[in-house]
Amino acid sequence: MVPEKLTFSPLSRRQIEADFSGGHITSDAGLLLLRKVDKQHRLTHRLASALHDPRTPEQVRHKLDTLVRQRVFGVAAGYEDFNDHDALRYDQALQTALGEEETLAGKSTLCRIEQNADRQAMVKAHELLWHHFIEQHDEPPKEIVLDFDGTDIPVHGEQPGKFFNRYYDHHCYFPLYVFCGRHLLVSYLRTSDRSDSRHSWAILALLVRFIRQYWPDTQIVLRGDSHFCRPRMLNWCDRHHVDYIVGIGKNSRLLKEVDVPMMLVRKTQWQVGGKVAGTFRFQYQAHSWKYPRWVVARLEEGERGSNPRFIISSRYDDGFKLYYEQYCARGDMENRIKDQQLSLFADRTSSTHWWANQWRLILSGFAYTLFERLRTYLKSTSFARMSPSNLRLKLIKVGAVIIRNTRRVRVLMSDSYPYKTALSDLVRRLVPS
Repeated sequence: MVPEKLTFSPLSRRQIEADFSGGHITSDAGLLLLRKVDKQHRLTHRLASALHDPRTPEQVRHKLDTLVRQRVFGVAAGYEDFNDHDALRYDQALQTALGEEETLAGKSTLCRIEQNADRQAMVKAHELLWHHFIEQHDEPPKEIVLDFDGTDIPVHGEQPGKFFNRYYDHHCYFPLYVFCGRHLLVSYLRTSDRSDSRHSWAILALLVRFIRQYWPDTQIVLRGDSHFCRPRMLNWCDRHHVDYIVGIGKNSRLLKEVDVPMMLVRKTQWQVGGKVAGTFRFQYQAHSWKYPRWVVARLEEGERGSNPRFIISSRYDDGFKLYYEQYCARGDMENRIKDQQLSLFADRTSSTHWWANQWRLILSGFAYTLFERLRTYLKSTSFARMSPSNLRLKLIKVGAVIIRNTRRVRVLMSDSYPYKTALSDLVRRLVPS
């Protein structure tokens, strides 16, 4: 059959024609990089072990670990919906990355597997993230900082646990994230009708208990905003020798404590102009506390007036260091959350099953972890600090012709691919000769 020709407006005297006779061409040749990373760390294989597979073995066409890998690789490549896989299942780059030679699963099969997720699967999936975190260290670190924070996921349909949140001014979920540096440890879906610290104390206790099984001498630090300044949480940290640096909301007593130093900052601002800031440390005991704790006040005066902020720390240290070097560093976690929400589709919680939505959050987390493991081979390169969306654009979204026969699979990329030198170096690191 002669392929249909498509004719475009000419370029000078030359006719521009196109047809569909180019063979199998993919836009995702870079998935082979994630395949190698995944084989080294066995992330998707271990994630599949968390799911229960009720299918009759004799009638299974697509193995469970292949289905999980298909979804994680799909998210990493920018395909957030099940519907995408009805066409993506024929892509030979994805088939090769999954270790398959035949057509992959469609949206219905993937959806049915998602519905098997339950609470026990979520617990196992998080334990896998924690084990993987431990494995990435050759020796126990002297100190680790656990960053806690929540964010919103808008809910537009009739998903379970749908509530209106006054702060965000829409119906939403309110997932809790925990990171240690760039390592994702917790991606926990919550409803938005409770306080921001809901379940955070229990999750902290589980995490600390798990980490100390392997690193008993490592100092653990809790870091979070004022939503995590809860007496029960702080008391537990004190009893279990966990340090903390958390924000505390303003109140009249705190503001009265900093009246004098705030006047000095204001006077300096009048003299020098511009914005002036300083820190002031003092002891403070809230009515719900059994004993006083150290508070660091960040006192700032600018054109818009005074802007004091307060943090509590279990550490007696220089106020400037505690606030600016240690507490403000938690802002980097917000970039990690953006990676999850904006680049890896953690906000696609549109299922009518609660645990299916939590499973999608986990899939996004494992796709993020794959990119982080890929990033370890990109040190000292321009890719080292790129977001997952940029890594996807430059290293995963690579056009190529794929030719398969009985002896080999050839992936023919363009000789004008702008990052071919970097890609060649990366492949040599991943597959040493």
